[in-house]
Amino acid sequence: MGSGTMKAVRKMEPKPGAVYTEVGIPEVGPGEVLVKVKATSICGTDYHIYEWNPWAQSRIRPPQTMGHELAGEVVEVGSGVKSVKVGDYVSAETHIPCGVCYACRTDRMHICLNMKILGVDRDGAFAEYITVPEIDVWQNDSSIPPEIAAIQEPLGNAIDTVLAEDVAGKSVLVTGMGPIGLLGVGVARVSGATTIICTDVQPYRLELARGMGATHVLNPKQDDVVASVMEVTGGVGVEVLLEMSGNPAALDEGLKALVPGGRVSLLGLFGGDVTSDLNNGVIFKGARVYGITGRKMFSTWYKSRNFLASGLLDVSPVITHTFPLADFEQGVALIAKGVCGKVVLLP
Repeated sequence: MGSGTMKAVRKMEPKPGAVYTEVGIPEVGPGEVLVKVKATSICGTDYHIYEWNPWAQSRIRPPQTMGHELAGEVVEVGSGVKSVKVGDYVSAETHIPCGVCYACRTDRMHICLNMKILGVDRDGAFAEYITVPEIDVWQNDSSIPPEIAAIQEPLGNAIDTVLAEDVAGKSVLVTGMGPIGLLGVGVARVSGATTIICTDVQPYRLELARGMGATHVLNPKQDDVVASVMEVTGGVGVEVLLEMSGNPAALDEGLKALVPGGRVSLLGLFGGDVTSDLNNGVIFKGARVYGITGRKMFSTWYKSRNFLASGLLDVSPVITHTFPLADFEQGVALIAKGVCGKVVLLP
């Protein structure tokens, strides 16, 4: 292709905001494919780029098309591409590994030392078309609708957070009911967790958590989280803490509510340095702590596809709003207010 124009949401200047505009359809380079986007979804990263927070200021170089979560159809393949063909129904891993660094060569491409990211280091998916490196193309099951297939990337984050260890028959505390937290509730439920306690300060999101399978919901503004967890667990504490909020207070409460010998998975990104009582919260408890970033390439994607295609996991309650791509700012406004789950955009 490479000729003609398309609509896209672009960060045009180094300041808050973005614009819906017309740009050229990207040209396909060697080892890349061109995907016609059927659905894309807004991530917290996209919101930070829109609001132009300190991280975005340090990383994004406008003008650039935003977005990185997508599902679509391959319409062109570049030279050297062997595993993808025109007509394939695909999504994309957003981490672009170099393939040659220490991490890549030790089976850890998801933490590549030279990582590039779709929609962050190159033009993204808030557009009618996007180019994707062959290494990142994921073949979707045809039974998965585009709006669901588009959120497999954040679903993968939830899967790795929940399943860093087995949760079957265990009690789980999930702090933060943003979209990934909500997806984590669903993953924990279908993976056998028997008690799922969720916290958030937004009643709207706590109701979504109930719909995804939470057995108990707590609002830290109204409830004593630690005391409530102890009451639910018979004074023992939870066996698993899944920290999704990036809130230091939530981390402290979660560590206090953790049973000795419990497991912690940290996915939420904190706004700065965190001070916490590691002596009593982790060390003396003999707790196991996992830092979670991205998805494992590509074992997590197989789990995601299997969960969805089998019908075992229904993530549709997490998708609360759908807008045309041109109305992306309506989705951004909902995210700013915290009164939505996942927002999907349709080019």
